Parts: sequence; structure tokens; C-alpha cells
Amino acid sequence: MGCCGVRYDDECAAPGSAAIWVRQNTDGENELNLVVPGIHCAACISTIEKGLKELPGLKDARVNFSLKQVRARWTDPGFDPESVVSKLDELGYAARPFDPSDAGFGVDDRESRELLRALAVAGFAAGNIMFLSISVWAGAEGATRDFFHWVSALLALPAIAYAGRPFFRSAWNALSRARMNMDVPISLAVLTAAMMSLYQVANHQQHAYFDAAVSLLFFLLIGRYLDHRMRARARSAVSQLMTLAATGATVLDEEGRKRFLPMDALQNGMRVLVAAGERIPVDGIVEEGETDVDVSLITGESNPERVGPGAKVYAGAMNLTGPVVIRLTAHGEDTFLSEIIRLMATAEESKSAYVRLADRLAGYYAPVVHVLAGVTLFGWLWWTDFNWPVSLLHAIAVLIITCPCALGLAVPAVQVVASGVLFRNGVMIKDGSALERMADIDTVIFDKTGTLTMGEPRLSESGPVSIESLAIAAGLALGSAHPLSRAIVKAVEERSIEPENVSGIVEHPGRGLSGTWRGRSVRLGALDWCDVEDRKALSSDMPQLALAVEGRQPVVFSFADTLRPDAAETIRRLKAAGLRVEMISGDREGPVRAVAEELGLDGWKAAWSPQQKLAYVEGLAEAGRKVLMVGDGINDAPALAAGYASMAPSTASDIGRTAADMVFVGSSLRAVWLAREVSVRSRRLMTQNFVWAITYNVFAVPVAMAGLASPLFAAVAMSASSIIVVANSLRLGLMDRNLDRDFALTTYEDGVAREKVGRKAA
Repeated sequence: MGCCGVRYDDECAAPGSAAIWVRQNTDGENELNLVVPGIHCAACISTIEKGLKELPGLKDARVNFSLKQVRARWTDPGFDPESVVSKLDELGYAARPFDPSDAGFGVDDRESRELLRALAVAGFAAGNIMFLSISVWAGAEGATRDFFHWVSALLALPAIAYAGRPFFRSAWNALSRARMNMDVPISLAVLTAAMMSLYQVANHQQHAYFDAAVSLLFFLLIGRYLDHRMRARARSAVSQLMTLAATGATVLDEEGRKRFLPMDALQNGMRVLVAAGERIPVDGIVEEGETDVDVSLITGESNPERVGPGAKVYAGAMNLTGPVVIRLTAHGEDTFLSEIIRLMATAEESKSAYVRLADRLAGYYAPVVHVLAGVTLFGWLWWTDFNWPVSLLHAIAVLIITCPCALGLAVPAVQVVASGVLFRNGVMIKDGSALERMADIDTVIFDKTGTLTMGEPRLSESGPVSIESLAIAAGLALGSAHPLSRAIVKAVEERSIEPENVSGIVEHPGRGLSGTWRGRSVRLGALDWCDVEDRKALSSDMPQLALAVEGRQPVVFSFADTLRPDAAETIRRLKAAGLRVEMISGDREGPVRAVAEELGLDGWKAAWSPQQKLAYVEGLAEAGRKVLMVGDGINDAPALAAGYASMAPSTASDIGRTAADMVFVGSSLRAVWLAREVSVRSRRLMTQNFVWAITYNVFAVPVAMAGLASPLFAAVAMSASSIIVVANSLRLGLMDRNLDRDFALTTYEDGVAREKVGRKAA
């Protein structure tokens, strides 16, 4: 059990020795990954990392909060990996080795369901007890008053026992290990208020405080549930990335016979057959066949890459057009895909180290509250000559009036309102802590294809191309799903050109299409295949196709990606806010340079691999920069995870969307500016909420310590402070109507307004 949650022993029973799950890296370092469902907060991260680093021989231990995993590393050959599991158990965290083949390793939502049920029970009980209390407040006396008190007790005690479990378990776990957390004073306040009320009822006293105890739980559970749901939205992309990994491959023996072998039976040097439409299962060199391969895993570009004998291919890439035979060079944990997975896991650890504002304040809360309650109890015992019922009532009032409802709601209330504002403007937030991180960014890094641009190639207007050539090319392209072929078809549709009738169309994997037009052979595809001799065209690094018609000179079609409609204005706004804006892309230098110059970026890099992107983002972080990474591809996922904050368009790959903290829909890049603006205002409101909560306690605590506040009054005051926090948070919703005024998407050319995009652009 973690410091804030449940110990799921049935889930964490280790399947055999942890030693069998140890992985040895190429540098001789050993690594063990463990699943620890009990990780719930920053205190968990600190406790685990500090505790494991005490183990002799262990080099490093890091917690991945979003995956709820612990990664331990060592080089000492005598180190026992079982000691890591034992140490975690000693710290109160059940663990089991992480098995990639285990489909159930993802984040479990059991705690969310438990909190929701507890919230429902507490709300039902609080409402009914408040209703029963009306008669007591109206002056009921004697047997009537006692009857209503006993009915309230019958409702309150089971409700407290059930709804208070998340707090009681957490408090007991902390106390049993000589630690303190926020749930200890909460549990003390609820239990002592309930027991004191039961004592009052049994002795026919006028006042009982069951309503205060249950209402306290209800408000606390609201904050706990909202906070948990915001954290639970941050799902790791590693689990989705692993779905690209194959379980085996089709191998050809020396006689050419095919057989399927599981991944652990493969050996380097084997010949692997990959059919068209299959994902490549291993790293290797193409020996036979030609095809087009979706290389977005490596470059992020939507344009397929033509490969033939001698070309290097990687696990996870999609074989699009033709069968190929690959000579296996790496498989399993040694593939490029596995390296991307490890990069993702490592990058997410750095983000997990972020400590939220609420967590930082929580560290000071518990000891202060206990001291104040203790001083009140003993002070009143001395003042009243050891009248313990009165003294205990005043101590309970202190515990209740200082209960962190306002603190607990300060962040999630703002997050919920901010999520609504962003959602109405086309931005979905997955990780509540991203709101706090986004407000601190000083650098924005964009990917190119699919992020700054639409990710769809369009036929370039440059160069003379006849209508007839376009019509012939479209007649051939109708039979292909290649992105450039689709761009030609779209171009003739936009120009209202009727495609020519081309018969006998044949697709040549890795080359293009051929057919017959009016008795002439025609080809559409790679420039060398279509006999293009123009040196300028051959040396260009822009996407190109050629059309060869028998008896005519080949025609070259050039393609360019389209910028998002408000990319230039968004970049200008971000730079005006004092942010540095750069671009890193896996695309070639020519297209990247053209986009960078058009947008006026502060810097750009082309033809970069996922490792280079990740290293650059991490390097900026080490230099003290706080980077917002905006990307869409699988190749961007490690950098997205490593960024201080991250965003992805809804058209991004599943892995890219999952790795990002926020996802925006539509063609407008305005969402990036909007997300930062909302984050800055959200941080301001969170700070105001905390200031109010602290100010409230500064004035309320002395009143309770002086005996001027009963537990019921304390509960009402506590509830009022929570309502004020929620009301202040709702002010964020008012900014929704001012977004158009704040973001006048107007681009000026020669002093004349050229374009204005409305609020629904997102």
C-alpha cells in the first residue's frame, strides 16, 4: 500500500523470481522494471527513490509516475534483484516484475471507482443527516432530540466506516511506518468527531456532530476524486507503443519453406518474409524485393520511402506495397522499436519528478495541524481542570476547521474549469499537472509535418504542367493509395479536371504505376524509373513524382506541405510572449528550411532521428530551459514525453497523442497559444485559492483554539471556505468570451489586414 492508497496484493504477487526479469544492457548495466500500483503522489516517489538508494550496490532507482513503475539499475554482479522487491515491501509498496507480455500491466482504475462509490455514500449520508438535524436546530428536546440523534448515528457510522477508507488506510500506513501525511489529521478529525458525538448522544447531550464528520468526508472526497481523475488521464504511451512489437516472424529456410517462429526463437542471420500490408517484425537488410515502407516511426514523415535490396528497415515500420525478404540483424529487445520504447520510459521518468504546487504545500500541513490540535487539547485540559469532553471538543473543532478541503479543491477545481474552457476551444487536457507546467515554459519546439503543416502533400504550383499531363497522371493515380498519388487526384478535383481513362494499370512496388493511354505506355512514379534526366529535378530534396508518356519528355510533379492556416500568427504571438520558438524535424533540409524561413523561427534542425530529438530536448532541460514540445509522430513520442509540457494534434499517431499532455483538434495552431494563456491564468487562480485557504486558516484557527467555534460551526466554516475556492475557480470560465479579443488572428501585409480567423477555427 502506498502512502495514499490501497495495497493490491492480489495484483502484485510476483510471478516467480525477480531475477528472471533482469535485463542486461550493452554497457554491462543490469536493469529491473517493477510494477507498483501503490504509487499515487509525490510523497510516494520520494519515499521509494530514497529508500531504494539505501540498498548497497544499487546504482540508481527511478519512479515512473504515469506508468506506476520503478526502474532499478546496478553494475555489481553480486547484487540481488530480490532485495529491491523486499525493500519496496518494507516501505509499504507491493510490487511485481514488469512483464511486457502481460496485457494487464496498464494503470488500473480500481481506486477511481472506489473513490466515486465513497463519494456517493458520503453525499447520501450527509444530505439525510442534515435533513434530520433540522428538527434539532429548531429546538427539539428530550426523547425526540435523542431519537433524531440515534437515527443520525445509524446513518453516519456505517457511512464514515465505508467512505473514510481511502483516508484511514493511508493514515494507518503512514503511522505504522513512523511517517506523517495529510490523511492522518483528516482521519483523526473524522473519527474523534464521530466517537465524541456517539458519547454525547449516549449521555443525552444537546449537540452531536455526525453531520460535520460526514460533510467533511464528502467535501474531501470531492477534491480527492477530481484530483485522481485528472492524474489518471496521463496515460503512458509506452503501453501503446509496445503494441507495434511483433510476437514472432515468418522465416524462410534454405529450401524456401515458410514457418512462423516466436520472437525468442529467432536468430540473427535468418531470412524473414514480410508480406505487403504487414508490419516489419525485426530490424534487418532487404535481400529480395522492392516496396514502399511507412517510415514515420523514424522520420515522422507521411511520405513512404522506397526500399530495395541493401536497404535498412526497422521493426514497427509498415510494409505497404510489395513482399520483401529481410536478413535479420536485430530482434526483440535489440530492435530500433525497443530502443524507442526505452527512450520513452526514461523520458517519462523526468516528467514524473515534477512536484505539483498542492503536493509541496501538503508537506507542511500535517505537522502544523497536529501541533495546533495538541496545543488546544492540552491547553484546555489545563484551563478547565482536566475537563476532557470540553477539551476534546475544542481540539476536534481545530482539526475540522483546518481540514484541507479548500487546499484539496484549490487545484482540481481550477483544472476542471480550465479543462472545460480548453475543450470548448478544441483542446483536450489529459494531465492536470500540465496546466502548472505549461505556465512556466520558455521554449516551444515544433515538429514540421503534421504539426506546423497539415501533413498532407499538395501539388506545387511551381513549374508549367499541362492539363492533359495532370489528367493522365490522375488516371493512373486513381489506382494507388500512395500519399503523392492521392495529392494528384485531389489537385485535379480542385481544378475540375476530368481524369483520363488509363487501362491495364499495374503497381510496381517501390517504383510506381504503369498502364496504357490511347495506345501508349505511361508510367507514374520515381524519377529514375520514368527516365528523368533533369539534374535540377534529380538533385531536389522536395517530394516528387514523374509522368512518362511514350514518345514524350517526362513531366515532373513537385509537392509541398501546407502550413496550418494560422501558423504564422501563432508563432508571432508566442515570440511576443517572450518564448523562443524552434523546429526539429525528420524531414529533409530543403522543406524544413523553407518552412522555417516563412515562419521566422528562431532555429531549426532537419533530418533528425528520434534519439537526436530526445537528446536535444533533454539538453535544453539540463541547461535550465522549460520546453513545450509540439509533435505528432511516433518519432516525436520520446521528445514529447521528455518535454516539460507537450501537445499533439488530434491527427497525430496514437502513440503521439498518448505521449502528449494535451491534444488539439482542427486545423488551427491557435490551440498552442490558447493552452499557454489558459495555463497562465489557471496558475494565477490556483495561487489565489491557496492564499485564500491559508488566510482562512490564519483567522479561523485562533477562533477554534479559543473555544469560540463548535465542531458544527467549524464544519460550516470549512465548507464555506471550499465554496469560495470553487467560486473563484469558476471565474476562469469568464475568459472564454474574451478569447477572440485577446487573440485577434490578423496577419498584416503592407499595413492591410489580410486574414482573420474566428474563435471556432480550433
